[in-house]
Amino acid sequence: MHWIRTFFLMAFLTLILMVIGSLVGGREGAVLALVVAAVLNLGAYWFSDKMVLARYKAKEIGPEDGTGLYGIVRDLTTRSGLPMPRVYLIPTDTPNAFATGRSPRHAAVAATAGILRILSPRELQGVMAHELAHVQNRDILIQSIAATLAGAIGFLAFGARLRAFFGDRRDGGNGILLLVVAILAPLAAMMVQMAISRSREFGADAGGAAMSRDPEALASALEKISAGVARRPLGDEAATTAHLFIVNPLHAGGLAKLFSTHPPLEQRVARLRSMRVRG
Repeated sequence: MHWIRTFFLMAFLTLILMVIGSLVGGREGAVLALVVAAVLNLGAYWFSDKMVLARYKAKEIGPEDGTGLYGIVRDLTTRSGLPMPRVYLIPTDTPNAFATGRSPRHAAVAATAGILRILSPRELQGVMAHELAHVQNRDILIQSIAATLAGAIGFLAFGARLRAFFGDRRDGGNGILLLVVAILAPLAAMMVQMAISRSREFGADAGGAAMSRDPEALASALEKISAGVARRPLGDEAATTAHLFIVNPLHAGGLAKLFSTHPPLEQRVARLRSMRVRG
């Protein structure tokens, strides 16, 4: 179900790209914008793990670590048949966790010191299973493709604005259309990109619950993490990496939910608690 939703959202992003590309520069313009966006996103995709881990001053841990985190990840990967990722500890009291890396063989999972203090071993296993499900589902790749398409749309929208303001004044109707498209297309692309992110979170919840065979533990962990983040958020500096975390470090309501990288907590918890996983 989540894969089907993601497929149609990706198709819609591609359609937006084709429409705005045909208005601005035809097929060649759309292809050029896609190539530029792909080049810009390729570096981020290839080095995303190193950049985000360095940003949060994450420290790699091994089997000798006394927190139990490494052992939990090792048990889950053995059970699921995944390659063992690198495991990191982030020195912050804010409870959260994320996965990164360009493929299952080049993956890393990270948890904060704060999450280790508030979760039971059972709940922590649920969280790590969620992160490993992201790795298993190649969600970093999917979100990178979505970012490339959205970036190409933004590139073309910039061109559309320039053409609307400085193009042939005799074609006033087309200039107005270009301006409207230049405003609405990036907005629509951002909404679709965020919808893809929310869909992948639902998918990781389901995959993590199946991997750990304990949906209730993950549901309970999400509630505790959300309450902890509300008390001690990471702040606006986490805006560009918010989509990586298991719980959104940026809280928003109303229309802003359309641009949230995560589904509402209540929906995630309700879905998990309605799951029945075979032991």
